[in-house]
Amino acid sequence: MRQSYQEGSWFAIPLLDGGYGWGLVARLSPGSKIMLAYLFGPKLPRLPSLEELNTLQPQDAVKVLRVGDMALASGHWRVLGDIADWNPAMWPMPQFLRRADALKRAWRVTYSDADPSRSEREESVPYDTQGLETDSLYGYGSTELLLTRLLEPQDHPINRSSGSGSNSSVSRS
Repeated sequence: MRQSYQEGSWFAIPLLDGGYGWGLVARLSPGSKIMLAYLFGPKLPRLPSLEELNTLQPQDAVKVLRVGDMALASGHWRVLGDIADWNPAMWPMPQFLRRADALKRAWRVTYSDADPSRSEREESVPYDTQGLETDSLYGYGSTELLLTRLLEPQDHPINRSSGSGSNSSVSRS
């Protein structure tokens, strides 16, 4: 089922152990293959209303990631509606951190504000830099796994099986 979505569209993400998290399309690449998504909880057993979603702010996000849009295009992630007065400046494109573990080097990566698929700048930073999301492109399976882990308590079996529950143990799909 092909569905319509754009920047400012809210969508539901089915969690692996039932229930839903949700996301917001903050940027779409010109070919609509890659998006910047703000991801939210808490886990709910039902789909949230548009009124509930529209109370959320960027700082409420549990993660901000670059994600492929296949799950939205196919209808696997259901579009719930759009923010009425979409303002992309309110939902900024963050900087990301790319690490080369073998070299113990890292770079702060800046993507085009208009195109989450296009890197504009890479700046060398200390390897132990904190506070930036990892520079990765997530598939929908890895996004669902990551959000499931983030929205469950640390003692939940899905988090115990991975050790720390951090995104470093999540395989990309």
